[in-house]
Amino acid sequence: MEDFDFVYKTNVFGVAEMTRIALRFMKSKSHVVTISSMGGVQGSMKFPGLAAYSSSKAAVITLTELWAEEYKESGICFNVLALGAVQTEMLEEAFPGFEVPMTPKSMANYIFDFATAGQKHFNGKLLQVSNSTP
Repeated sequence: MEDFDFVYKTNVFGVAEMTRIALRFMKSKSHVVTISSMGGVQGSMKFPGLAAYSSSKAAVITLTELWAEEYKESGICFNVLALGAVQTEMLEEAFPGFEVPMTPKSMANYIFDFATAGQKHFNGKLLQVSNSTP
């Protein structure tokens, strides 16, 4: 339960609180992009030992979809990116020796581009950003 408490406070409650605070300053046509994981996507491959992490990421997906509905009259868009494997320390720790072509810099560039233009095409959507799953 300590793991669930820590992970949910970070991945779900932290996202909810940060969004709540930021919304006060947002105008129509603003874009909130939350970051989830392929581990939180229904029907995706699941891995033992990641119950707290994956279920918290599923909660972020649902939360983002709900915000899009609740704030649709404001003109603020909400979308969620479910990231697949990126060559990070977290990946190495979870899957020692597993290598993927996605670098942190290339993923950061993708997220930046989507954050600045994605609301033109999407609202309330889950987009799976993955070319590899361990």
